[in-house]
Amino acid sequence: MQFIGINHDGGAWAATLFGSRVVPLAPVQDFWADPAGWQEKALALASGTGAAGELARAAVTEVPLVPASARVICVGLNYKAHAAEGSYKDQELPPYPTLFGRWTASLSVGNVPVPVPAGEAGLDWEGEVAAYIGRRVESADEATAAEAVFGYSVFNDITARRAQKLTSQWTLGKNGDFSGPLGPLVSRDEAGDLRDGLQVRTRVNGVEAQNGNTRDMIFSVPAIISLISETLTLHPGDVIATGTPEGVGYARTPQWLLHPGDTVEVEIERLGTLVTPVGDPSLRSRA
Repeated sequence: MQFIGINHDGGAWAATLFGSRVVPLAPVQDFWADPAGWQEKALALASGTGAAGELARAAVTEVPLVPASARVICVGLNYKAHAAEGSYKDQELPPYPTLFGRWTASLSVGNVPVPVPAGEAGLDWEGEVAAYIGRRVESADEATAAEAVFGYSVFNDITARRAQKLTSQWTLGKNGDFSGPLGPLVSRDEAGDLRDGLQVRTRVNGVEAQNGNTRDMIFSVPAIISLISETLTLHPGDVIATGTPEGVGYARTPQWLLHPGDTVEVEIERLGTLVTPVGDPSLRSRA
């Protein structure tokens, strides 16, 4: 099953996606109170045993399918080749994943322009898989952590590199306005296991910039969730952004960054394609 967030009935709702049609299910907070239950209802709708009002996807305004209370935890340098092109060139790989946070206010959806902040030479792309937590996770082993994943979506961790590199803390550069677009959520049973390998491709203006595979992750999703859960309890609707493969723009010579008028696409096997246009700083007025 696939799910998206939409503006509906005065607030953010979860909806199930059937091609060009959507069926509203529940307010986002209610959906994440029982995601497995709502998936069962969505499956009933798909089989024709349920009833709900259908809407044309083109007629709705999409929003991130993430509750305001969610923690968005991102993993840096989680592909071997990307670690080598970045901070761990000619060094041993780290024993633990590099984790940093995004605020939900930075999240967006497909086809929403992301502004280049004034003072940045451009923005950088990081195509990756986002994993959604579907049940409470506390001090979990990896097997339990794997079962806690509700589904996945395409994510683009669009980064303001100048701001990121000002200090050793990455928060500022990773939370630009509209800089975290997410695609539709694909349930785990449909998406499969990332350890089996999903191809991750990023294109800029139609030119391939990244081509990696999730089997090349240094730390698996269950290992990451297990580690996080030792310190903080994860809840349904929390998001783990799993890292990007090699091919980011800042590591190239010369650097290749995103500028107003560019379009970046992230395509992930079984999860779909996420398209994000790039705009000028004036677009920040929407934030």
